[in-house]
Amino acid sequence: MNGAELLMQTLIANDVDTVIGNPGTSEMQFVSALDSVPNIRGVLGLFEGVVTGAADGYGRMAEKPAATLLHLGPGVGNGWANLHNARRARTPILNIIGDHATFHRKFDAPLNSNIEALTETVSAWTKVAAIESVSQDVADAIAVSRTDPGKIASLILPADVAWSDASGTPSIAKVPAPSAVSQSTVDHVAKLLRSGEPVGILLNGPALREPALRLANAISNKTGARLWCDTFPARLPRGAGRPRIDRLPYFGEMVTMTLGGMKHLVLVGTRAPVAFFAFPGKASELLPEGCEPHTLAKDNEDILGALKALAEAVGATDPVIETLSPPTEDPSGSIDPSALGVAIARALPENAIIVDEANTAGFAVPLMTQSCAPHDWLCLTGGSIGQGLPAAVGAALACPDRRVFCLEGDGSAMYTIQALWTMAREQLNVTTVILANRSYAILNLEMMRMGLGDPGPVARQMLDLNNPAMDFVAMGKSMGVPSFRAETAEQLVDQLRRSVATPGPTLIEAML
Repeated sequence: MNGAELLMQTLIANDVDTVIGNPGTSEMQFVSALDSVPNIRGVLGLFEGVVTGAADGYGRMAEKPAATLLHLGPGVGNGWANLHNARRARTPILNIIGDHATFHRKFDAPLNSNIEALTETVSAWTKVAAIESVSQDVADAIAVSRTDPGKIASLILPADVAWSDASGTPSIAKVPAPSAVSQSTVDHVAKLLRSGEPVGILLNGPALREPALRLANAISNKTGARLWCDTFPARLPRGAGRPRIDRLPYFGEMVTMTLGGMKHLVLVGTRAPVAFFAFPGKASELLPEGCEPHTLAKDNEDILGALKALAEAVGATDPVIETLSPPTEDPSGSIDPSALGVAIARALPENAIIVDEANTAGFAVPLMTQSCAPHDWLCLTGGSIGQGLPAAVGAALACPDRRVFCLEGDGSAMYTIQALWTMAREQLNVTTVILANRSYAILNLEMMRMGLGDPGPVARQMLDLNNPAMDFVAMGKSMGVPSFRAETAEQLVDQLRRSVATPGPTLIEAML
């Protein structure tokens, strides 16, 4: 047995059974070990941004880490943007990063780089594996990744550690339990909720898992406190029979208006909201004047326990679930944001997963789908575009019995378009809807919000995606995904329903 095989056995012993990778020469021992260790699924991504984004989607849905396999520092660099998104989502991920043999590093070969410096910006834990401790190194990395909330752990695997003889049995990860919230903190928040003053509750992270969300909803119903979640939560349970919670708006001034009148904002698994970007003359901190923040539980504390204690303190029982009616008629005519939302709502199957990188064009979809059959919603947490298609790959790998709807802007899609190939190879149940408005539309809005007015002819070329227009139907077909174009709302609904009824992936280019 060599180091790579012991590493693989340690993965299996700790319930890490999926490796998503883009390997190179330094990872060949690991690739070979995939055939000698049963029960490991190896999935190839054609670009490291697909690999890391898929690991993000997988971890959000499976609530355990997938292992990535990355090729030295450049592989980490290529995958870094979606590791940034995953860090913001508190997703459990184990990066296994191949490196030169330890004795080869001193020669500074062309692919040599400071891998630790690259990983430490997104990883909670980074270590170079040693042959005498490789199994324990893997177990330690898994323990860090599975600490609630999830984290990214990066294990650097030198080639000679992978090929050297190894012995011993797989080590088992020891995952620490989250720390309890003090009773005094619970009592303080309960006092606020009984004070009669306007109180809001803002949730994110583990507070948005369904048991915690139901408790928060019960507290809101009992006390009259308003309930919100962050603008881009990692995973939000939605649909009929589940508590409804509103997301804070994207634009900073709208956040301040939404929270207007609140005297207190209780933070659960999150922090006080701040603007995504600075603007001349506009505030970075978004709490309205006179609103005081109070933390019930940080994201590394026992959020479920804190909400249970708070519910007991204020006498909250079962939540009252608002009953809404989904759209009852198919949309018709051109595909605008409203028609898009209705089309998705009419076609969405029970227990679906929506991966949302629709950006500007998809603003009506959350409203239209709120009362649909139960489903989960995955957002672009870190703001680094190119996450949608890979996250849909990962979600489908984690939940093969569920249909994934990926709502993807055309500009964002081009960052990680290679994910379509992995969908086809693995025959994943993903319906990708490319929202083709031929523009970086959000940047047109942001230019106006900066006070710069409409873009001039040169600036417009930096925001426009025509000349030449992209053909996503041709791109999808070239990568093995059945692909279609919808020019009307009627065609879009029909193609969505056909995709749900057909196993495997489908791409629909929706012409907005």
